[in-house]
Amino acid sequence: MGAHEEEYVHNLEQLLETLIKMVGKANQKVDSLQLRVSQLEWLIKEQQQEKRERSPIRIYS
Repeated sequence: MGAHEEEYVHNLEQLLETLIKMVGKANQKVDSLQLRVSQLEWLIKEQQQEKRERSPIRIYS
């Protein structure tokens, strides 16, 4: 393998390593976002449940 080819392969390896790191960071951000969405959904459900529990029950005959 010539010097030019070795440099080409090295550059490809660096690019691949950079892309892998970027994907890893993106996955962490997605995981964090999913966690926040889950927390928000839970809070909304809790709030709705509390609202139902506080509302007076009316029985009509």
